[in-house]
Amino acid sequence: MQQINRKTATKGARLPFTSLLPRLLSRRLAGLTPSSWSIGVAPFFLLPSLAGCAPGAQSTIPDTVAARERPRLILQITVDQLRGDLPLRHRAQFGEGGFRYLLEQGVHYDNAHHAHANTETVVGHTTLSTGAHPAAHGMVGNLWYDRKAGRTVYNIEDADYAMLTGGGGVNSDTEVDPTQLAAGTDGRSPAAILTSTFADELSIATLGKAKVFGVSVKDRGAVAMAGHTGKAFWFSKAAGQFVTSSYYYDAYPEWVAAWNARGVPAGYDNASWNLLHPAADYLFGDRDDQAWEPDFAGFGRTFPHPFSNVADPYFTTKLTFSPAGDEITADFAKALIDAEDLGDDAVTDFLSISFSSTDYIGHVFGPSSLEAEDNLLHLDRTLADLFAYIDREIGLENTLIVLSADHGSPEAPGYLRELGKLGGYVTPDQWDTTAAAQRIRDKFGITGKLIQGYDHPYLNLSEEARNTEGVDLVALETAIAEALVTFEGVAYAFPSSRLQEGSLPENGLTRAVLNNYNPDRSGDIYVVFNPGWFINDFDGLSVTVTHGSPWRYDTFVPIIFAGYGVTPQTVSRRVHTVDVAITLATVADTRPPDGAAGDVLLEVLGR
Repeated sequence: MQQINRKTATKGARLPFTSLLPRLLSRRLAGLTPSSWSIGVAPFFLLPSLAGCAPGAQSTIPDTVAARERPRLILQITVDQLRGDLPLRHRAQFGEGGFRYLLEQGVHYDNAHHAHANTETVVGHTTLSTGAHPAAHGMVGNLWYDRKAGRTVYNIEDADYAMLTGGGGVNSDTEVDPTQLAAGTDGRSPAAILTSTFADELSIATLGKAKVFGVSVKDRGAVAMAGHTGKAFWFSKAAGQFVTSSYYYDAYPEWVAAWNARGVPAGYDNASWNLLHPAADYLFGDRDDQAWEPDFAGFGRTFPHPFSNVADPYFTTKLTFSPAGDEITADFAKALIDAEDLGDDAVTDFLSISFSSTDYIGHVFGPSSLEAEDNLLHLDRTLADLFAYIDREIGLENTLIVLSADHGSPEAPGYLRELGKLGGYVTPDQWDTTAAAQRIRDKFGITGKLIQGYDHPYLNLSEEARNTEGVDLVALETAIAEALVTFEGVAYAFPSSRLQEGSLPENGLTRAVLNNYNPDRSGDIYVVFNPGWFINDFDGLSVTVTHGSPWRYDTFVPIIFAGYGVTPQTVSRRVHTVDVAITLATVADTRPPDGAAGDVLLEVLGR
C-alpha cells in the first residue's frame, strides 16, 4: 500500500501547542468552581482520591527531555469491548506478531478491571487516558441529561468547534454520521473532560514538542485519548473518510486529504466479510445462524456478510460492523505515523489507536459468536501488521505499547438461555406508565410526568416532580428507587441524594457507583440491572448485547504492556484501569494527570 513520504509530507494548518494550552488550563480552572468543590453539593468522601496526584519529576527544558532515555513512541491501543478473557480463550488460534507478541513478550495483567459502575465507551476511554474515575474526569456516560440546557447531551459535543469540511475523498461536504449524534450540535472537542490526560501532561512536560494524536472509528474514542492538547481524527460513516473539528485544525493537513482521496473504504465495494479459515477450525464454527441475531440492512446472520456497494447508505456502517473497520483505522494510523514523523527524535511521541469493530460486532452478534471469533483473528492480523510497520519505522524496542479496553461485554441472553442461565432485556421507557409510578404520584401529589427519562445508567426526575410544592426530593427519590427494584431485570437503584449523604452500605458495588458520581452530570437515581439483563438498544438499533454494568463481565479487561524495556511476565493481582495513565507518566517522566487515582504498575518499570 502506497505510503506518503515521511520527510516531505506537509503537516497542514495544525493549531499550535500554545493555542491549545490555554484551553487545557481553562478546563482546570473550570474544575475549581463552587459547584464542583462545595461540601454542600458533594461531601468530602465523594471527592476523587488524590493519592496519586502528587507532582512527579517533570522536565522543563527540551534538552533535558531529549537527554534522558525514554521511549520514542508510546502507542496506546484500546480495543472497544474486549473482555479480559477473550485474548486467552483464542490464544491458540492467533498467529505470530499480534496478540501473541503482547502475551508472550509483554507484562500481562490478567485480573484488570474498571473500578467505575457505568462501563460505557467514553467512560472507559477517558478513565484510561486520565487515570481518574468518572467522578473526577466528568464523563459519567455516553449521554447525560443537562438540566440547564433542558436536554440530553452527547459527551464531546461542542457548538464552538464545528466539523471541518474539505477533507477530500467522497461526500466531503457531509460532516459526520447523523446516527452518531445526540440532539444539539455536531461540533466536537474535549472540553467536557474535567481533568488532564496523560497526553496533556506529555505535551506540557515537553513544551509542546511531543507529537500527540488519537485515532478511532468513534469520535469519542479519538477525542478522549488525545486529550486537550493532542490532535484527534475519527471516521465519518456519512462521509466515508476520517474527519476532525476546528478545535484541532484550521484546515485539514495535506496528508489527511491525500489519504481520504485514496478512497480506502471504497476498496471494499461489492466485497463481503468472509471467514479467514474453514468453519470447522473455529470454537463457534457450528453457530453461524442464531435466532436472536438481527439482520441489519441486509448484512445477514450468516457468512459471508455482504458490504453491498458504495451507493448503499449503510455501506460504511457495514464496514465498521466487520474487521474492515479496524483495517481502515490501522491504515490511516500508519499514514499518520509516516506523515507526522512520529518517533523520529528523542522526544517521546504519543499515538492512541482505538479499534471499534469488536464493539459493533459484539453488540450485534455477541462475544460468543462465530462473527466475534473471526473478527478477533482478523484483528490479530491487523495488530501484527501494525507492529511490524512500527518495528521497521521506529523499532519496537523504542516503542512502549499498552493495550487495554474501555469495557468488557455480557453474553447474549439467547445464548445464556440455551445453557439454562438467566438473562433478558429491560424497558425503562415503560416505567412511568406502571401502577407503581401512579401510586408514587398520588402519594406525593404530583399531577404530571414523574420521570423525565432514562439516560443510561441514570433515571432523571421530571421538572413537574421536582417543582411540585412540598415534595421532599430525598423521600421521592427513595420511593422511586424502592419501586424500581420490584421491576423485572432491576437489581439495585441508588438515589443520588443518598449517595451525597453517605447513607448507603459500604461495599464494592456502592464504591463503583460513587466512582461514577459527579454532582453536575449524574442523574437522580443510578440503576443497576441484574446480571445478564440490559436494554436492547445501541445507537437506536435493536441489538443482541449491550454493556454498561458494574458486573465483572463488563469491568474485566486486559492490560498488557510490551516493547520498550518490558520484561515478559503474567501478573494476577487485581489492578485497575486508573493505573495505566500514572504508569505511562512515570515511564515518560511527566507529572501524573490532575485526577490520577491509581497506582504505578511497577512490573512495567522492571521493579
